[in-house]
Amino acid sequence: MSIVVSIDGLQPEHDARRTPATYDRILKHIVGHSITVHCTVTRQQVNRDGYIDEFLQFWSARPEVEKIWVSLYTPQIGEVSEERLRPVDRERVVSDLRALRLKYRKLNLPSGLLDVYAEPPQSPDECVFARTTTTISADLTTRITPCQFGGAPDCSNCGCMASAGLAAVARHHLFGFIPIGHIFNGSLKLGARVRRLRPAEEHAA
Repeated sequence: MSIVVSIDGLQPEHDARRTPATYDRILKHIVGHSITVHCTVTRQQVNRDGYIDEFLQFWSARPEVEKIWVSLYTPQIGEVSEERLRPVDRERVVSDLRALRLKYRKLNLPSGLLDVYAEPPQSPDECVFARTTTTISADLTTRITPCQFGGAPDCSNCGCMASAGLAAVARHHLFGFIPIGHIFNGSLKLGARVRRLRPAEEHAA
């Protein structure tokens, strides 16, 4: 079992977003456990020089922390908010993370994943994560589409670590020249064809 704790930056910012404040409780209750810290970077964090470095320094020093994951804020189409990263913000974050992954060994961000942050899939139809997962709401009856963000996510500005991770795998070239994504797409097409044939066979029987 892996314990992943969502932490929205350093204590002042986290406690402001997670009212009532939870930072001290997190620090208290992770003692004796092995956890993965997950932080979603917003524009407010980018606007302060050295913020991500400071965050990584604080949590890397905690003995309970095994890994640190970083996602980028994913907006909805047309969203105007303080959290949304501008193109220049996104470029800066990706560049900073490329350097910081060499500085902090607990920061678990492969280079291929960062490449996807720089150039994410442009639609749910291009997103391996959206095409291979089903998200259900807390009532266990409502399906959330097209992915876990629901609504109309701006895929061109996606910062989902799960989506980026699977996209990085799909872009990897097997034996140096065969994109794994081509194998994945072929498998999906074959599966869809089999599903279409099966009802006809059952009806004939």
